[in-house]
Amino acid sequence: MKRPIGAPCWIDLLTSDAVQARDFYNEILGWSAGEASEQFGGYFMFMQEGVPVAGCMQFATGAPGMEGPNQWGVYLSSTDVNATVEKAVASGGSLRVGPMDIADLGTEAIVADSAGVRIGAWQANQFPGLATFDQPGGAVWFQLLTSDYAGAVPFYENVFGWQTRVQSDTPEFRDTVLTADGEDFAGIAAATDGDLAAGEPGRWEVFFRVADVDSALEGIVRLGGSVLRAAADTPFGRLAEAADPMGARFNLAG
Repeated sequence: MKRPIGAPCWIDLLTSDAVQARDFYNEILGWSAGEASEQFGGYFMFMQEGVPVAGCMQFATGAPGMEGPNQWGVYLSSTDVNATVEKAVASGGSLRVGPMDIADLGTEAIVADSAGVRIGAWQANQFPGLATFDQPGGAVWFQLLTSDYAGAVPFYENVFGWQTRVQSDTPEFRDTVLTADGEDFAGIAAATDGDLAAGEPGRWEVFFRVADVDSALEGIVRLGGSVLRAAADTPFGRLAEAADPMGARFNLAG
């Protein structure tokens, strides 16, 4: 199914050690790493079976506004990045980077949502972004964990054109999803006690599909990463949260 405008269309990693990141994700997720581009400040792509699955940049060489912490970033598709930025600012967000043309690949901007969470916007030209989803080693789900659930839902509806469906509305779990034609593409979840550090407004989370979550966690620890949430069976499959050796958080889904 064609993904709707406003859906996640690309992910990339800002890291303090691109060399170690290459080795780590290549082994854990079965990726291969392309060559770093001097034209784009050392940015490179992770590939799987010849298809781009993520980008990576060492933030010390990045543009202003692209500094740490080590983190995975999510980009949502836009038909007009300039208009998206205007809507973001009008809806209580702020501009961090751009808008800027990336050669003939597309136009990007980085904004902060109404709670201050970093989110990218991508207007594709020659590079559409992610071409496959829910493949082994690839991204399967994207979720905003936010301290301002009540404000986040209308922000993403207004700025990125989300059509939403409330999936759960209990004190234990409040969750809204981006949906189109009966399929869900991303979620917004209310943070509960302990989900976020003091003063942290929230974060976009990426879930990667793996064949065996428990085995992947063992590999993560062996390579210097850490387990942040142990593997557990849920209605959405077996899930776990981890961090790479530089501290960038990500999730596993089995």
